[in-house]
Amino acid sequence: MTDGRTPAPVLDRIRVGSAPDSWGVWFPEDPLQLPWWRFLDEVSEAGYDWIELGPYGYLPTDPARLADETGRRGLQVSAGTVFTALHRGPDVWDATWEHVSRVAALTRAMGARHLVVIPSFWRDDKTAKVLESPDLTPEQWRHLTGGTEELGRRVREEFGLDIVVHPHADTHIDGEANVARFLDGTDSGLVSLCLDTGHYAYCGGDSVQLIETYGDRIGYLHLKQVDPQILAEVVRDGVPFGPAVARGVMCEPPHGVPALEPVLTAAQGLGVDLFAIVEQDMYPCPPDRPLPIARRTRRLLRGCGA
Repeated sequence: MTDGRTPAPVLDRIRVGSAPDSWGVWFPEDPLQLPWWRFLDEVSEAGYDWIELGPYGYLPTDPARLADETGRRGLQVSAGTVFTALHRGPDVWDATWEHVSRVAALTRAMGARHLVVIPSFWRDDKTAKVLESPDLTPEQWRHLTGGTEELGRRVREEFGLDIVVHPHADTHIDGEANVARFLDGTDSGLVSLCLDTGHYAYCGGDSVQLIETYGDRIGYLHLKQVDPQILAEVVRDGVPFGPAVARGVMCEPPHGVPALEPVLTAAQGLGVDLFAIVEQDMYPCPPDRPLPIARRTRRLLRGCGA
């Protein structure tokens, strides 16, 4: 943030938005979540121009209706989101492509150009049940990297979209070592990264360092922060991601880490246009909580120059 005397840098290559996640939305349907129309009303009221689709089926999936609903609120769509388990090899490809195709078609129809790809969890995000090993075998790494390249190729050929892979807590693409291994093992022309500042910090990574090291692979940003004290408790107690979120591990900026202004400044320095989508994980949360946080976060980002 500026100190009141030094003007904030002009981050003219950064396009700021928000997502259903910041309103406590994790599922297409859930009684703990607010209705989609309220999310659209409030994200616009908070001062954002761009949104993501969130979990497929939460927002209307008819392109004409969704275009009408977003358009009359002054909103545009930056990306869709898909979930994959490509490390499991060819057996999951058909089901993966069926899911990806539905989301990609709606994403393209809404004029967006990105598809955020989230890898599957190795443990259940609610019960902590271990579903598979947190470490991939060499064969599984080959399935993951090769399958992701094929996904990037087909999504671009058939839908004109670019995939951006999202490192995520409790998945096989998480902290510095696994993110570097994944990037080094994939074609930069087919696979870019969605750097989520909160998840990367959750897993011990330094977002600015990642941007400086792999700048040509950064295709998209998610902005969030983690509470270091709660994170230390989560790590100590082996808490899975879902309950960690319920504890408040993902906190409102600027009360956590990493500081967002250095991240945005480093991203601006790449010299390319990037979306920076606010995603403060808050599931579940009271329905009246998200809007005030969204307003304050938007003011903070304006103070950073975005």
